[in-house]
Amino acid sequence: MAQSEPNDEQDLAKKIEETRQRFKNELLQESTEKYDQRDVERLLNDDALVEGYLQWRQQVVDDALKMIDDSLQWRKEFGVNDLSESTIPRWMFETGAVFLHGYDKEGNKLFWFKVKLHIKDAKTALDKKKYVAFWLERYAKKEPGMPLTVVFDMAESGISNIDMDFVKYVVNCFKVYYPKFLSKMVIVDMPWIMNAAWKIVKSWLGPEAISKLKFASKAEVLNYIDPEYLPPHMGGTDPFKYSYPPLPDDDFQTPIYDNGPSITEDETESKEAEQESKDTLESSFSSDVVPKSKKVTIQEDLPRAEDKDRGESSVRANGARKPLTTFKGPLMDVSPAEELSFGSGETERKCLIVLTNVTKNVVAFKVRTTAPEKYRVKPSSSSCEPGASVDIVVSLHGGFQASPQDRFLVMAAEMDGAGSQELAQFWKEVPKNKIMEHRLRCQCLSSSKPASELLKESPVDTQSSRQLDLSSSLMRVMTCNHRLEQKLDTCLWVQNVLIGLVLVLVVLNLQCLYLLGTAQRPS
Repeated sequence: MAQSEPNDEQDLAKKIEETRQRFKNELLQESTEKYDQRDVERLLNDDALVEGYLQWRQQVVDDALKMIDDSLQWRKEFGVNDLSESTIPRWMFETGAVFLHGYDKEGNKLFWFKVKLHIKDAKTALDKKKYVAFWLERYAKKEPGMPLTVVFDMAESGISNIDMDFVKYVVNCFKVYYPKFLSKMVIVDMPWIMNAAWKIVKSWLGPEAISKLKFASKAEVLNYIDPEYLPPHMGGTDPFKYSYPPLPDDDFQTPIYDNGPSITEDETESKEAEQESKDTLESSFSSDVVPKSKKVTIQEDLPRAEDKDRGESSVRANGARKPLTTFKGPLMDVSPAEELSFGSGETERKCLIVLTNVTKNVVAFKVRTTAPEKYRVKPSSSSCEPGASVDIVVSLHGGFQASPQDRFLVMAAEMDGAGSQELAQFWKEVPKNKIMEHRLRCQCLSSSKPASELLKESPVDTQSSRQLDLSSSLMRVMTCNHRLEQKLDTCLWVQNVLIGLVLVLVVLNLQCLYLLGTAQRPS
């Protein structure tokens, strides 16, 4: 097994190189104006992008090249690289027909389509397609390599809302233009009258994506999405209501105050507890630095605190989960590359984020999270010297558990000689296009509790598990009841139609008898 993994990596590297070489020899030579040069540069330099096309086409280079050709031509035709809020008509954002919000049970972002708000109109068809492309491209840049779960909310929709050309375009976005981007496509509460239309959609998806299509009732959608991210009309508890501006896709929160220095060793325990409580209320973060052999600049207010923090943070970093992968960024390398892994054990409640400055200037950084009440981040904001590294300790707070829906956002920007004492002002003034952003998701490790401990579980645990079993049984009963109601409604509709037809036939028979009687009377 140990030898097969390197061989697989070597084979993949060869296929990536073969794909690039054939792309240059067979497709680029046809015309240099066929594609947007920015897309060509990405393809020639981003291994993950080429790997995505190959994996989506089962490692067949010919099929991957066809997909790359179609994708890059579409990107140039739609001007995808230049799409922005200012290039999309404002009324499209205001309708709320399409938006990103929430996560499914696997931690994938939800891409909502409110079908009842879509009306087929040839005049606005192109703008609507660019609107979808805008959202997909925005997400692809923010969370590269992270899949989406598409949710078609069919509530209160009808025949007038079905636009097969638009649906086919959405399917092609995931089938051709954005490889490996689709986690699943959930169609919720679909009216029976639309069954025929969705059978056609099924045929468009192809074998690689057909398993990702899920038809769900209001009860069944809970199998894919927790109630906290479902609207009330789907049986959820999410209070979210779409409004624009701003765009509702940024769930990251910043502490009220950026963290200052860690508590030094010579401070009393009472002051440490007081500071920790204050951090909890104000920002749900704390600051702590684990130094490496390289020099690290941490913003300090107290003299000679750096040496004291160094000893304390080294102790606190013990037991934190060390990162094994690295994302190579333009300003900072970020380890781990994609996810932080948390478990239920005491030694699994801490993780490290290692940032390495790869520039020649001082780089400021800060960390945001979608769940500030759950995590402590030490430090959450500071700066780093050229070539230096800083360790950020991320720990679960209190009795909270990590969730696949939790995210962390690492932000970094060059300070260009600005003083470290100006960090707060620096983040207010730095242009957005100068900020590097990298997102990390959370992975929940399975519990490794031994059988002997499981046998010693308290009656409370047993009672709670029984309540869960009862809840799941009730959910199954409700699901069956909902299905029976749907079938009953269908039967009643068919019955009413048949009664109507019988009445029509009776009326026709009476009219025929009347006409025959009239014709047989002597004149």
